[in-house]
Amino acid sequence: MRPGDPQAVEQLFDAVAPNYDRLNDLLSLGLHRIWKRQLLAWLSPLPGEHWLDLCCGTGDLALALARRLRPGGSVLGLDAAAAPLAVARRRAAAEPWLPLSWLQGDALDTGLPSHRFDGAVMAYGLRNLADPGAGLIELRRLLRPGARAGILDFNRMGEGSLAARFQRFYLRRLVVPVAAQVGLREHYAYLEASLQQFPKGEVQERLARDAGFATASHRPLAAGQMGALLLTA
Repeated sequence: MRPGDPQAVEQLFDAVAPNYDRLNDLLSLGLHRIWKRQLLAWLSPLPGEHWLDLCCGTGDLALALARRLRPGGSVLGLDAAAAPLAVARRRAAAEPWLPLSWLQGDALDTGLPSHRFDGAVMAYGLRNLADPGAGLIELRRLLRPGARAGILDFNRMGEGSLAARFQRFYLRRLVVPVAAQVGLREHYAYLEASLQQFPKGEVQERLARDAGFATASHRPLAAGQMGALLLTA
């Protein structure tokens, strides 16, 4: 699978959707939930605000965000793949009081009105876009002046570093074998290939400033294995 191929990425997430949340919990030892809570803590979403979750997947971050925006706020979750969105809708149905809506669409060309949102999040989505820089431009277009945004993803390490060797070991010796047990070896082998082409933190900051963001700061998480790009429009 070629990293950034939109059709292939959509097919991948359609295929993994039934096992995605269980595998995330298993492969991160549940830590992905802590990283997402930390992202929201940095962004400080407020009741009454209107936020966007791009590449929302099965909706766990959108749900956590929506709980912070009551009363009066809302979250729109957007994803290119239908199967993860179906899971997100089922999860949201268990908390019908949360201000959530869902849309299938392209994060590079959402078709949404400009300057609509007070904030936005994206977890493990920027790396899968055909053009991360274009994704940041579209994100900036959607945000009101002064809006906050946060992008959580794997952190690309310096080649040959101890951290990079650990990350490679983790992906090859833990992630792929575990995924293989549920028939998803090739789907999770894609992770390492996608990371090799993903911009490093300082490059993400530059791309964000080029896209028109007023501030851009990349912060490490999980001993540098993950990273959060924090933005102000």
